[in-house]
Amino acid sequence: MGTQFGIFTVGDVTPDPATGRAPTEHERIKSMVAIALKAEEVGLDVFATGEHHNPPFVPSSPTTMLGYIAARTERLILSTSTTLITTNDPVKIAEDFAMLQHLADGRVDLMLGRGNTGPVYPWFGQDIRQGIPLAIENYALLHRLWREESVDWQGRFRTPLTGFTATPRPLDDTPPFVWHGSIRSPEIAEQAAYYGDGFFANNIFWPKEHFQRLIELYRERYAHYGHGTPEQAVVGLGGHVFMRHNSQDAIREFRPYFDRAPVYGNGPSLEDFSDQTPLTVGSPQEVIDKTLTFRESFGDYQRQLFLVDHAGLPLKTVLEQLDMLGEEVVPVLRKEYDKLRPAGVPVGPTHAARVAEAAGTAAR
Repeated sequence: MGTQFGIFTVGDVTPDPATGRAPTEHERIKSMVAIALKAEEVGLDVFATGEHHNPPFVPSSPTTMLGYIAARTERLILSTSTTLITTNDPVKIAEDFAMLQHLADGRVDLMLGRGNTGPVYPWFGQDIRQGIPLAIENYALLHRLWREESVDWQGRFRTPLTGFTATPRPLDDTPPFVWHGSIRSPEIAEQAAYYGDGFFANNIFWPKEHFQRLIELYRERYAHYGHGTPEQAVVGLGGHVFMRHNSQDAIREFRPYFDRAPVYGNGPSLEDFSDQTPLTVGSPQEVIDKTLTFRESFGDYQRQLFLVDHAGLPLKTVLEQLDMLGEEVVPVLRKEYDKLRPAGVPVGPTHAARVAEAAGTAAR
């Protein structure tokens, strides 16, 4: 596996502009499962779910959903997009994802972030003004909980720990790979670099220049901390696609969904947004062409996740998108990225590769 290709969902419950009807929460949760199963069927590498605790979103318990999907899949890497490092207890994150690792035989990683919903902080007893310090302190603890059998710890934001052991221990003594997700904060790029973890820039909102600066900072600091060259830093990118074989059909069909999208509706026009961000509405070839420009903008990278189920799109339409991704888009992208990747630039992280790497390091 070279560059990993997959999809992420934010799990929004949005009325379909074509019918005016919103799915029930039950229907939306089941549709997310169907989308994950389809992702494996068409040969994608990754399915990632967001974490939200407020309407109109349903994925409040990502590991519950991913555990269920793990039982029904064999190859798919199961991840998050985002796990809230600020408002979840690091002890619970350590336990939940180690348990998921065991259930999924290692097909698990996670993306840590602060989320984009301010009110969630007081719901879980935290202060949004402490968002960055919470992210830094909580991850420092999580990192230790997965690597040390007995943890003594004291910090600002939770009760102290004395001789604490998180259970179960990570599968094969290898913690899940961690991506630190950020769309605006250099402190998070610095954090990812410090630990030698991955940095995921979900570049779907703003012009590429903003994300180029964040990724460049991460790469420079990754090298500064001695993890490798800047080119060996582990980068993930977002994207958003809607395809039909005729571009005009795609634009006509998607426009009402875009105009009312909870994440970025009621703002710039579809055309302006497509010009300035990775959003690609058109033919499979147009998706291929635009996605290949990401490498030119950000360097070689390890994971590409597309948003395909946002804004009330009916499940049938989303599954059609996945067919096109799996059959017409990703095979071409894989071939091109593998051909272009220089020697020494890492491929996408997997549990098996990381276990082997740890064994090789121990042997030396």
